[in-house]
Amino acid sequence: MSQSRHRAAAPPPEHEDSGTFSLGKMITAKPGKTPIQVLHEYGMKTKNIPVYECERSDVQIHAPTFTFRVTVGDITCTGEGTSKKLAKHRAAEAAINSLKANASICFAVPDPLMPDPSKQPKNQLNPIGSLQELAIHHGWRLPEYTLSQEGGPAHKREYTTICRLESFMETGKGASKKQAKRNAAEKFLAKFSNISPENHISLTNVVGHSLGCTWHSLRNSPGEKINLLKRSLLSIPNTDYIQLLSEIAKEQGFNITYLDIEELSANGQYQCLAELSTSPITVCHGSGISCGNAQSDAAHNALQYLKIIAERK
Repeated sequence: MSQSRHRAAAPPPEHEDSGTFSLGKMITAKPGKTPIQVLHEYGMKTKNIPVYECERSDVQIHAPTFTFRVTVGDITCTGEGTSKKLAKHRAAEAAINSLKANASICFAVPDPLMPDPSKQPKNQLNPIGSLQELAIHHGWRLPEYTLSQEGGPAHKREYTTICRLESFMETGKGASKKQAKRNAAEKFLAKFSNISPENHISLTNVVGHSLGCTWHSLRNSPGEKINLLKRSLLSIPNTDYIQLLSEIAKEQGFNITYLDIEELSANGQYQCLAELSTSPITVCHGSGISCGNAQSDAAHNALQYLKIIAERK
């Protein structure tokens, strides 16, 4: 929904051979431009740069609403949309229509069309911003993002990012760091889809009271892998500690993230941290003559720690 608050007096008609700038000619020549691009070019040529301001931000999971105001010279218009980008586009579109009406310009082609938001790819939304605004609205701690892994060939990189919110964690993967962050944020938003924006509630009540894998659950677990760990000496040569830790994580319901440390240790070895999404979170250090060896050492140390915890009464 768009509306114009003030309309400037109509300037004298423009003549194509007068050398003055014609908004109609510009849109006719570049029909594929978005309203923001058209209005910006118009502002550049007429020395009236558009100024956008966010008037309202109503954050809701299913139907967030934003209102933007744009001012171009003496004309001020507003636009609403389900995203900040869409609201700015609609404000710019309203300003263009106002300029067109005031200047009595006859457009030779249709005005720049707004994309249908229902047909926009999901990744064009902003889950990172939505999650942050949701946290602020409910009084939670702001989400924290950590790049945990980066791999793949140069032409096909894959990034893994961890998003932490209060005592909870989600992992996202993507072809870029930004996409990995967005995917992690989207996982949290999916959990919060039933939250009413009017209610300020505890995050624990939203996600659930289950804390996942705790020390208590480890000690009392009937799982085959964890009980095998209790009996293991963890000193058998050629044991694949990374695989063993992965099997226990799958059985007990926690995730593992390996964080390679760029700096070498004091004795010149590679370093790695193994982070387990237990409750509380567990972090174990490892080192070795290569990144792989450092990860294996970190997994070995994590297994030793889990063994100690699981054996306690």
